[in-house]
Parts: sequence; structure tokens; C-alpha cells
Amino acid sequence: MKQLRTPFYYYDVELLRSTLHTIQQEVSKHEGFCVHYAVKANANPKVLKIIREAGLGVDCVSGGEIAASMKSGFPSSKIVYAGVGKSDWEINLGLDNDIFCFNVESIPELEVINELATAKDKVARVAFRLNPNVGAHTHANITTGLAENKFGIDMRDMLAVINKANQMSHVKVVGLHFHIGSQILDMGDFEALCNRINELQDELERHRIHVEHINVGGGLGVDYQHPNRVSIPDFKAYFDTYAKKLKLRNGQTLHFELGRAVVAQCGTLITRTLYIKEGYVKKFCIVDAGFTDLIRPALYQAYHKIENLSSDEPLETYDVVGPICESTDVFAKQIDLNRVHRGDFIAIRSAGAYGEIMASQYNCRPLPVGYISEEL
Repeated sequence: MKQLRTPFYYYDVELLRSTLHTIQQEVSKHEGFCVHYAVKANANPKVLKIIREAGLGVDCVSGGEIAASMKSGFPSSKIVYAGVGKSDWEINLGLDNDIFCFNVESIPELEVINELATAKDKVARVAFRLNPNVGAHTHANITTGLAENKFGIDMRDMLAVINKANQMSHVKVVGLHFHIGSQILDMGDFEALCNRINELQDELERHRIHVEHINVGGGLGVDYQHPNRVSIPDFKAYFDTYAKKLKLRNGQTLHFELGRAVVAQCGTLITRTLYIKEGYVKKFCIVDAGFTDLIRPALYQAYHKIENLSSDEPLETYDVVGPICESTDVFAKQIDLNRVHRGDFIAIRSAGAYGEIMASQYNCRPLPVGYISEEL
């Protein structure tokens, strides 16, 4: 580590592959289950390559993510494109590459997709993202399934939207899409989603409407408190919940869009201590990483386990802060670390999801580099 400029991201490839193997094992128990990796969690090319090798598809929310996925070797037939604000060039990119499906979030978007597909004499496969008005036990900023959120189409408009699409010559309705939020650990939230989907499917059947695919999004959380003890999420409980509670129709496939659960625990932000600042009230461990490198604590008040890799001395209490000229540049307050000295390596754990990918160059700081364990 001494040869590498800090801060940097370190990805444990063995853990990532073990996580992917567990996903493959659990999915294989259920016929018709398909997993797409949510690229927004981490688009490091070396991480994407490993995920592609495991056979997962991808869930993209921008044209840039579609391009990154194809560059990493994902077949376009496994690319799902979601997002509330798709630009024309992004839609055209999806059309030109015949991606598997557009997850449509509004009637105006549907009309634009049909218009652009008509110009290319193509038929776009679409699934409608419905807002199920199901709450999730998670942070308010990462709930997406309530009526007040910007995402999705109101359930009351489901039939009207499907009928409108069926009148269009260059779109084909292939499914329904849902996503209620992120960092969900209560399986009851997913059960509630299953119940809502079952009701909607019953309504569709009454109108003799059948869709090929149901996409339930992702949302499975990880244990940020105990990254060593619980390094792989409970995929068994997650997939079993849908297998038991969701009433799929004959021939339907069930799609998942997992991001955080795939990559969070394999990633660690490594930073070095610049100074120990002794205050009258508290002691500060000032490190060279800031919220430009990992914004989750500032944005979501998120907890990450922090460890001193360089010391086994007695514990002392610190605020761990960065160098950014903002009061919110704090990774943790009043936490116990083995006594810290200038130059000590500090590990901020469970940072593989929404870490490197959300980094910025505020204060003209360079972006952190991401390394996989196989190259160190």
C-alpha cells in the first residue's frame, strides 16, 4: 500500500466472486429468475468484467452506463435501461444496439421512444415502471416506491398506458417493472411488493392482458455494521421471499436488479492519516480522503465501519474527518480506533457500492483510483 497514492479503492476479488457464486446458486433453485447488476452501484471496468464473467445481465440508468456495459462485454440482449429522464441520444443508443428492454416511467417518454423507434423502423421492447406506493424501511432519500416519489407510473393508470402502447406500431409491451428503494433488510417490504404485484396481475388478467416479464428491481441491503461477520447478504431469504410470495403466471420470467448487495462489501476506501488534532472537547483524525471520494456519510448520514490498519495500540475516541472545506466532510464522529498516528492507513469498509462511482472533483481534487486485489 505504501507505493499507492491515497486515497484509493481496494476491491477484494475473492469476496466478489464468492458473492456472485452465492447469487448463482440461489437463483438456480428457482426457474425463470434472472439477475441484472445495477451498474450505478459501481462501474469500475475491472469489477464489471468479473460480474460479466459470472453471467449476470445489467441494469443501466444512463447512456454512459449502457456504453460502459457494452465495452465490458455485456451482450445487449442482457441490458435493461431504466431512468426517469432518458435523453434522445440515450434512447437511440439503446435502439441501435437492440437492448433487451426500456423500463418506461411516463407516457411522454413512451411517445418519444415510439417516435425514435419509428424513425429507425425498429420495435422497442418496453416494460412499464409502476409506482406501487409501497414504503420501505430505509433512508428517506433512497425510497422510490411511494406515490410522492418522482419514479414510475401511478398504478391507476396501468391499463390506460398499456392500451396506449398497444396502439403504437413501434413499441412492444413485454413487462412490468417495480423498485421500492435501497438498503432494505426487512423481507416484509419485499412481501408487500409481492402482494401488490399479485393484485395488479389479477387486474390485468381480468382484462386478458399477459406480460412476459416481471421486474422487481433490487433493494437488498448489506450489513454495514459487521462487514467481516456478514460479508455476503442473505440472498437465500431474498430470492425465497419472491419464490413463495409472488404468483408468477405460466411462462413469466422474474428479473432482479441488484447493485449494492453485489459489490458493497468487497470494496474498501483506503486513506492515510494527515494529522491528529487535539481539541478541548474531542480529538480529530484528519485523513486525506474526503466526501469527494466517499459521499455517503455526508449525503445519507450513512455508517461505515472504520479501522486503523496500522495500529494495534489501545483504543482512543476520534472524529474521523477529511480535508474538504465543508463542515459536512465527516466520515464518523466519536468512534473508537486503535491509537492513530500520522501516516497510519485507515480503512473505510463496505464502500464498494456508491463510493468510487459517486466521487467528484470538488476542490479540484483528483478522482480516486480503484484497484482489484489481483493486481496488488
